[in-house]
Amino acid sequence: MTTGMRKLPNDAPLAAELKAVLTAGETERLRGLLASDPGLASCVVEDRKGCGRTLLHLFADWPGHNPNAAAIVPVLAAAGAELDAPAVAMWHRETPLHWAASNDDVALIDALLDAGADIERDGSSIDGGPPLSCAVGYGQWAAARRLVARGARTLLWHEAALGMMAELARRFEADPAPDADALCASFWQACHGGQLAAAQYLLERGAELNWRSPWSSETPLDIAEAAAHSDVAAWLRESGAIRAKQA
Repeated sequence: MTTGMRKLPNDAPLAAELKAVLTAGETERLRGLLASDPGLASCVVEDRKGCGRTLLHLFADWPGHNPNAAAIVPVLAAAGAELDAPAVAMWHRETPLHWAASNDDVALIDALLDAGADIERDGSSIDGGPPLSCAVGYGQWAAARRLVARGARTLLWHEAALGMMAELARRFEADPAPDADALCASFWQACHGGQLAAAQYLLERGAELNWRSPWSSETPLDIAEAAAHSDVAAWLRESGAIRAKQA
């Protein structure tokens, strides 16, 4: 974003109107607002703390799944909205595509990518990385699989969470093989994603059965139970796994 970007207070009537139009997916009404106010598409709606969201962020914001994504995104892009603009003055640098991934909003993912959004843009609140990290980190599996199908590059922990067995095998056939920290984190993610075969594969290669994640202090059993992956949780218990509160 440029230093001269236009700011619109969050409580301004125009901001309220824009939010209503975007939430309803009212394409023609949006066209009218943009036509009557050149530059509006690139403005930032700012709250009292100085945190700002572009109009595309407003459209992608939680809980997502607003209607007419395939029409709304091109209208905003044609009017000057920056597809890969980060959120302003927040603790992360997430773009609208990161937010679509975090909301499991496959239709919006497709609309943003079709319009030219960068599938590898850094900024995720999970690890500072691309939108795929948001999808996997927040357990948004439809979004994660769509991003992979659209060409997103995967890391070991992404592959474990999605049960990408061929990719996992290639990682362990390479020299050097994944280190202990990466192995344990990926095992945890396989349990998070309900990927029994991947979890078994990683445990056989030295993952710690009761490793506690530094981001949540949960064990693999904790996350498998929380995510309602009963087959993975049952296997973990049979293997001697414990919950964090039992440690």
